[in-house]
Amino acid sequence: MKNFITTLLSIFVASLFVSCDKDDNVIDDNVTAEESTVLSSKSLRTQSKEAYKEAKLLLASIKKDGGVPYDVSNPALTFTEDQNVFLPSVLGIDYRIDRTVVPAGPTARFPMFQGWETLPNGTRRKGYYVITEASNRVMARELGVIFSPRMARSVGSGGEQKAFWTKKGRLVFEGSVDFSPKRSLRAGARSDDGLLFGFPPAQANPGALADSAWSSYVVLPSGVVINAQMVANNTGIHDRIPNPNGNRRRDQDDLNNPNLGIGQASVVMQLLDGWQDGKPYYFHIVTDTSAPGPATIELGVFAPRLANLPRFGVFPGGSMLPFSPTANGRTTDTDGDGVQGLNSASLSTRQVQDPTNTFPIDPRDRRYAPMWDAHITEFTVPENERPILKSFDQVNALLANGTLIPFRGNANPSPLANSLSNLLTATGAIINCPVITQPRESAIGTQIGLPRNN
Repeated sequence: MKNFITTLLSIFVASLFVSCDKDDNVIDDNVTAEESTVLSSKSLRTQSKEAYKEAKLLLASIKKDGGVPYDVSNPALTFTEDQNVFLPSVLGIDYRIDRTVVPAGPTARFPMFQGWETLPNGTRRKGYYVITEASNRVMARELGVIFSPRMARSVGSGGEQKAFWTKKGRLVFEGSVDFSPKRSLRAGARSDDGLLFGFPPAQANPGALADSAWSSYVVLPSGVVINAQMVANNTGIHDRIPNPNGNRRRDQDDLNNPNLGIGQASVVMQLLDGWQDGKPYYFHIVTDTSAPGPATIELGVFAPRLANLPRFGVFPGGSMLPFSPTANGRTTDTDGDGVQGLNSASLSTRQVQDPTNTFPIDPRDRRYAPMWDAHITEFTVPENERPILKSFDQVNALLANGTLIPFRGNANPSPLANSLSNLLTATGAIINCPVITQPRESAIGTQIGLPRNN
């Protein structure tokens, strides 16, 4: 009997060592500067072991819910250089942009996780969410999401929320999102000088409201920060989930929408276009914002807690990145480069036009973060003289010669410590828009994987 017990103990201890060895094998000792500012290498290694276990819980939940979990050693999809996909766990992308063929425009299909929201009265509600970034490289690799170490700077700011695990491996969030409001937007009148029209809007009512405890920057028990965005619960669905008929405007909050694949643990969301480094097709999703205006214009959730994230207008400090929408871009396509501007989006019927904003870097840059700090510009010239803004270099040059000025409604009257521009000023609004892919022209019009739920 004694020998039998000794043998069992030996097997148990050996299994622990195997488990630890397995964790050790996935730990990467190459620490970036961004990581080292947050954690010592020792604590980072400890966190990474915990992150590995948490990632496995999340992946197991996908399988339990009828989906196919991401496998870093054998991913379901292999993307080409032309497709240039930043989120390897994505299940499919529709690169068709011709809205006469595909009314919803380009879309992507994401793994969708099931968890629990906490309502203000303390009760819990089942919710569905996607994850697009993680502050820890091990978790990012295991989940197939974007590694964004700068997200960890949100911890302790009051702009994040905490989550914990149930015994069944589900996350419980501190806050919740209400998808039942009906979105409405009324364009603004022309300004006295004639330069502004449509934006700022006269009225903006977002289609979804987060409570004061909700933030998409979620701190897990390991200390890892994930970007977890709620897309559905029993109050309805996110405005970026297209209707089956392709309309960009949601007519009802329908949990039976096939683009919300609860039984397949996946969700289809519409991609927004943008410009970066002179290149188009900077495809991203907008999930939530810190202000009601951009939440309404870009079909996101109004999440006021995000306003506490550090720090407006400052880069590379803080947990955000600057990007540059324009208040009054071109409303007609005169050269094939399209239209652009918050005015174009505000004036468009049934919200079929996105602002097509200008971004400075892509997710392969370790300074990347999914929370973007809006630095709105304003043209001082007539519309027929306004170019499409395609890069930060161009924006800075036009600011220098007076063709652009910082938007008169920006919250900060003077530029702050921003290494990407000493001429831009911060608006005071944060937009959560994870970047999914920036394909070359050759990929446009194609599809990869399964862009739609079965």
